[in-house]
Amino acid sequence: MARFRTRARQVGGALAAPWRALRDRWRAWSRWRRTLLVLALAAAVPVAALGSLFVAIRLHYTGEPAPEARTRGRDAVWLGHAWVDGRKTDADVAALVRQLAGTGVHDLYVHTGPLEHDGSLPPSVHPAARWFTGAVHAALPEIRLQGWLGDEVKPEKDALDLDDAPTRDRVTASARQVLDLGFDGVHFDMEPIRPGTAGWLTLLDQVHPVTAALGARLSVAAPQIDPVPGLHTAGILLSGHGKWWDRAYFAETARRVDQIAVMTYDSSMPTEPLFGGYAALQTELALEATPPDVDLLMGLPFFWDDKWGHWGDAETVSAAVRGVRLGLSREDPERRNFGVALYVDFAATPEHWAAYRRGWVEV
Repeated sequence: MARFRTRARQVGGALAAPWRALRDRWRAWSRWRRTLLVLALAAAVPVAALGSLFVAIRLHYTGEPAPEARTRGRDAVWLGHAWVDGRKTDADVAALVRQLAGTGVHDLYVHTGPLEHDGSLPPSVHPAARWFTGAVHAALPEIRLQGWLGDEVKPEKDALDLDDAPTRDRVTASARQVLDLGFDGVHFDMEPIRPGTAGWLTLLDQVHPVTAALGARLSVAAPQIDPVPGLHTAGILLSGHGKWWDRAYFAETARRVDQIAVMTYDSSMPTEPLFGGYAALQTELALEATPPDVDLLMGLPFFWDDKWGHWGDAETVSAAVRGVRLGLSREDPERRNFGVALYVDFAATPEHWAAYRRGWVEV
């Protein structure tokens, strides 16, 4: 037994020797050198976590999409304000008809606002709206027109207060006003709404019965979903800006509307494969959170920008389409209430339209 204890002490001493050497070296270092090492290790942790996240996102861009992951004829386009303020003509409508021919576009979100900060909608901001709805309904009777209303919101912006009941009443009246102009639905894009905002959900509960009673649609543009749980909270704490919604709040919104379009662009992804993987991940998350009877559309970047939040060479239509197809293939390839939404008509190029047709329509 004594021999065993002696042997155990020898083994234990041998194992502890490297740690004693490290301890002695640590004690020999200056305070400045020890502080520098601690800071370096502290910085390495988030860098490693970010690297792991990028690897996971990149893996979402691997594989091949299912053949059935293509347009269902439920796509949409965001159209700019020029269509309702008098700048467009019948010739422009004819060009729009040619542009949409042979695509999967079924909805047009037409910028009919913006709303005033109190929720009202002055008729002076859309003097040609009645002409537009009449002209497009005559030329494209199968297309559904939705009046796009939006504004910046509190608390991040000193603007629309969704937690104020009179403001919500005026927004509801504005929705009725849009439908009276001949639109087939109302599309809300209010930013940046922080997850947990009760006033937003209350507004949807208030407006949806109005649109339903008139046989119209209620749709919304929604932020991206947290790629990592809790990321929206960290973003607000660090920057004061809420970029993402948590999955539960996204689901609460989706249950209250007929159609939800995810603004998948402005992802901050620096390469095409990362952006495509991010689009695939967002598609999977949104499919999980959206009821099957609600139309889900994934936004495609039909514009060019090059800044920290939107790397122009990375956020391509081709990468977005392939990512959406991969996400749809993995999560719910048979889902019918699904499409893509193209943002935005006035910034789109022939190359954007060609990539959409090639990757999503003509598969």
